[in-house]
Amino acid sequence: MKYLNLLSLVKLPIGLLYLIYTVGNLGTITNPATYHVNTTVVVATPVELSSNGFNAKKRSTFTISGQTEQVERGLTVVHFNSAQKFEYRTFDTYSSEEACTDLIKVLDQLQENNAVFAILAHDSASNIILNSSEELKKAGFSQLSALKSRQAYIMHNFSGTIYEEVNDNSVTTALEVPTTISDEKIYFPKVRYEFEPNNNRYIAHAGGEVNGVKSTNSKEALDLNYKKGFRLFELDVIETSDGKLVAAHDWKMWARFTDYGGPLPPSHAEFLKHKIYGDYTTLDIKGINAWFKAHPDAILVTDKVNDPIAFANAFVDKSRLIMELFSLMAVEEASRNGIQTMISQEPLMKIVGDKIDYLTINNIKHVAVSRRIIANKTKLMLQMKEQGIKVYVYNVNFDPGKDEKYVQENEIGLVYGMYADKWVFDTENGELSK
Repeated sequence: MKYLNLLSLVKLPIGLLYLIYTVGNLGTITNPATYHVNTTVVVATPVELSSNGFNAKKRSTFTISGQTEQVERGLTVVHFNSAQKFEYRTFDTYSSEEACTDLIKVLDQLQENNAVFAILAHDSASNIILNSSEELKKAGFSQLSALKSRQAYIMHNFSGTIYEEVNDNSVTTALEVPTTISDEKIYFPKVRYEFEPNNNRYIAHAGGEVNGVKSTNSKEALDLNYKKGFRLFELDVIETSDGKLVAAHDWKMWARFTDYGGPLPPSHAEFLKHKIYGDYTTLDIKGINAWFKAHPDAILVTDKVNDPIAFANAFVDKSRLIMELFSLMAVEEASRNGIQTMISQEPLMKIVGDKIDYLTINNIKHVAVSRRIIANKTKLMLQMKEQGIKVYVYNVNFDPGKDEKYVQENEIGLVYGMYADKWVFDTENGELSK
């Protein structure tokens, strides 16, 4: 161990000088990112920004001190309150003019306050509003204002000036957060929406998880998750080679689950011969009807099927049926025939004109969207909530950390409910209000 006096400090590399704010013992540096001063440990915070354009076909991420966050389509702004504390928000600049306007406003505020921040693009992020923004150009975002469709992009101002990099496919950079950051301002506050717990907010995804296995669409999954508290059950409904309705996510997954090696799709008789992982019972329409007849307070939510009249006529109780539908034609056909409809995200976004008027006219009370889009569709979510339209989000458990508990604590209230693999919603007394 060497003892240093004040004069000897001048011999140290400039990069270490600012770390030593007391005179004492300088420990041996075993990790180049960690420096010991007396009993004080100063740890540099590593950051990796990884932007992938549409053609890269990979999720974009940022990693801070080993914590990785996946981001959605558009431009994600990461603001640092300190070297260890950060907040972020994704703006879907590709499809939303409102998001572009909000982004430009936030960037202006960040720069005005001398904040430390980074930006990365995912998928497609360009928009004519950004490309024509004189405000962005004047602020120094020359490459962002010229960003083309499907390009990767990163930006940061860690060195005090704007650094930008663009690539047609991918851009990755590794750096360290400045240790001197001290910024208490919050630009992306979490908004909490009040809601009353109720078990009809939760749809058992593909019957729900059974013994750690997801997407079985099996009788055992229905039995187990009914006991846990679910009353809404999603089943994926597809057809066998001879046109019979059965519950399976898709034929490739079913074949993998059952070790089936024959032609796909199988016949109805072949489908019934096989159990999932040798343990779980597959369901055809007869089995589906038998289960729901035995559980008169359970509701079926369909996925995959887009023929509302044929399936409604085949199901045991049309009053306990909600059909997710995937075209405006199917939605309108269901509406005319008194079938409860859950409009899926794609046809919802294709509605021309006032979406709320369309949903109201067609008596649509349920909507299914990816939870990945709701942060950039807050206005629409709140409009549907005000009209009593129940929005359920899927893509739960698709992104790291975005599980049922996360959605329950951060997104339910803005949306009505979720497609969940696990039941994790008990209140303190173990019961939910009806």
